[in-house]
Amino acid sequence: MIAVRRVLRTSAVAGLVAVAYVGGVLTGVVGSHDPAPTPKRGVIDEAADRIAAKAARPVDRDALERAAVEGMLRTLGDRWSTYYGKSEFTSFQSALEGHYSGVGLWLRGTPAGAGGGVRVGSIEVGSVQPGSPAAGAGVLAGDVMLRVGGTDVTTADVSTVAELLRGDEGSTVQVAVRRGSATRTVQLTRATFSTDDVVVERLHGGIARISISAFTRGVGRDVARAIAAESERQTTGVVLDLRDNPGGLLDEAVAVASVFLDGGPVVSYERRGAQPRTLDAFEGGDTTTPLVVLVNPSTASAAEVVAGALQDRNRAVVVGTRTYGKGSVQEPSTLSDGSALELTVGRYLTPSGRSLDGVGIEPDVVVPPGAAPEVAERRAIDVLTGLVAALGGTGHG
Repeated sequence: MIAVRRVLRTSAVAGLVAVAYVGGVLTGVVGSHDPAPTPKRGVIDEAADRIAAKAARPVDRDALERAAVEGMLRTLGDRWSTYYGKSEFTSFQSALEGHYSGVGLWLRGTPAGAGGGVRVGSIEVGSVQPGSPAAGAGVLAGDVMLRVGGTDVTTADVSTVAELLRGDEGSTVQVAVRRGSATRTVQLTRATFSTDDVVVERLHGGIARISISAFTRGVGRDVARAIAAESERQTTGVVLDLRDNPGGLLDEAVAVASVFLDGGPVVSYERRGAQPRTLDAFEGGDTTTPLVVLVNPSTASAAEVVAGALQDRNRAVVVGTRTYGKGSVQEPSTLSDGSALELTVGRYLTPSGRSLDGVGIEPDVVVPPGAAPEVAERRAIDVLTGLVAALGGTGHG
């Protein structure tokens, strides 16, 4: 039995998108182990044996096992619980370390709509990795996946689409997407790349913009270093850009929030049969530099944890459009063959006790939905400039 490493996630997708991103991950419990399963043959094994032996059409045993597991998950009525094959889970672990393989897409399932229950209605692009093959081809967040290669994926799940998008570096895959009423097809060349998930830009008036594309390993350290460097440059204010951020490791999200807080709660989560657990910020963060957090509908899961904490703690003004609204916690654990189950095990709450699940974060300053990104950026800078002026033009103390 492979040792289990449990990771609590607030994934904004119902599965790993190894082609580019891990979707929001809450790391709450590590090093715990599931007990080794007791060998036992039951009805599922008997049925699989008979189907494999007697069905007119030969069926791969692995395919039968996957179908059985996915069928069991469907009985939960939870669109976030999912199953990953071994290669999918391996890619997920690599993604946590900031190594991406594929075409540079983060995907998410969308609800089927009225009367659709928890069935996934479609798979859409949650965000696109800057500099990736998908970005170069003009694929955008919000595009709906139609075909990958020769496969219709309009009724597929996230993990299936992710598997189709993966492949050897240098190989190509044709992807068809829908944007509004228009359909376009692009040819993408797969790549393996590591990226910087923290980008710092110096704007006019001594303002710094820190963009975080995902909360992968080391992001909290990089943001802390960026703020330290900006302090030496007499930065007057910071725009923390979390737009199109699908989430990431919770310890990294807590570390980022800690850069701007001096202790106190960041997030709590509760799971069945247990008391809520609160995760606090580290002490000694910068509590004086004016701060604006920029969000949009693709700001999800662990990114919402950061935005919600800074908003609830009155540390930042949140500017943009209502966020995705993913507040349930998933826990992946490996099975004996290296595959993994990811089950919803609880809900997380912001410091004020808000659940964002299905609601998201309402910005303090709202930018109309559908407005160009530049509009939101200008509004964020205007708000930050106003904060600086209100404080007498002071920045870092």
